Amino acid sequence: MSALTIYEEHGAQPVSTVTDFESIARELKGIGVRFERWTADRDLDELATQDEVIDAYNEQVDRLMQEYGFETVDVVSVRPDHPDRESLRKKFLDEHTHADYEVRFFVDGQGLFYLRSDQKVYAVLCEKGDLISVPAHTRHWFDMGEQPNFKCIRLFTTADGWVADFTGSDIARQLPDFDQYMASYG
Repeated sequence: MSALTIYEEHGAQPVSTVTDFESIARELKGIGVRFERWTADRDLDELATQDEVIDAYNEQVDRLMQEYGFETVDVVSVRPDHPDRESLRKKFLDEHTHADYEVRFFVDGQGLFYLRSDQKVYAVLCEKGDLISVPAHTRHWFDMGEQPNFKCIRLFTTADGWVADFTGSDIARQLPDFDQYMASYG
């Protein structure tokens, strides 16, 4: 189940947690973050190719490509046996911004986005069926956990794809990481 936990910017204790979709979407809309739920037009198995995955969500992907002016779309998949899982996790763990939207749709699995805005940190547990669109210049980071398990559709407006501008803040180490969050959430 998707969840949103809000923390004060300088405190590891949660202020509130919501788990119903409408409340999550409403809270995130207040900071300019889009949160939607998508469904595929067919069943997909774990071995579905990138083209099969994108085709199964073609209507939603096309809508966002037109709305945002996205030029490229791909699928990323990281499983517990991925040989580069540790370096990939580390790459996303520090707070950063982008000059563009960061849009992820969770085809499968889960991950935790942390968004810093209005002197709060919004921890968004995204799971299968969740789309999150983080606006340009929003301070954030992402944690996939020590044993990552997710498949996401990513959309970009440039061929460069994911380009981060790191803030230098250590705030990500002041809050529970994915595995700690999941241990307290369950």
